Amino acid sequence: MAGLWYEEFKEGQVFDHALSRTVTEYDNMQFCNATLNTQPLHIDFHFAAETEFGQPLVNSLFTLGCVIGMTVTETTLGTTIGNLAMTDVNFPRPVFHGDTIRTRTTIKSKRESKSRPNDGIVVFYHEGLNQRGEVVATCLRTALMRKRPAEAA
Repeated sequence: MAGLWYEEFKEGQVFDHALSRTVTEYDNMQFCNATLNTQPLHIDFHFAAETEFGQPLVNSLFTLGCVIGMTVTETTLGTTIGNLAMTDVNFPRPVFHGDTIRTRTTIKSKRESKSRPNDGIVVFYHEGLNQRGEVVATCLRTALMRKRPAEAA
């Protein structure tokens, strides 16, 4: 178990996650195929060349998945029960093939669960940044987290 128990999170705590990922054309195409997303802006180089971007954009949901996925090992691996919400999702800059994404997480808030005394609720603010340090994705994610069991204390 590498994740943190509910009690180990502190409001304002910041994680600069160790993992990063260079996004490839294959990643984008595979994700679009798997999700049946036929948007030519993602999969058609000739179409995308005629847009203001001049090249295909990486599917924003792939970007969001990577941003959140990079956080798991250091925060929620083995200690989360499940996601309750993902809100305030923004993509202020596009991601292109060859961009390298890394993630920073800030703990926005936490509270005890009213209905589950052995669990708590943590709100994570995730920021995805490219290789130039520009923010490419943000999201508030609310997760139901396990409290430390008595035997682990």
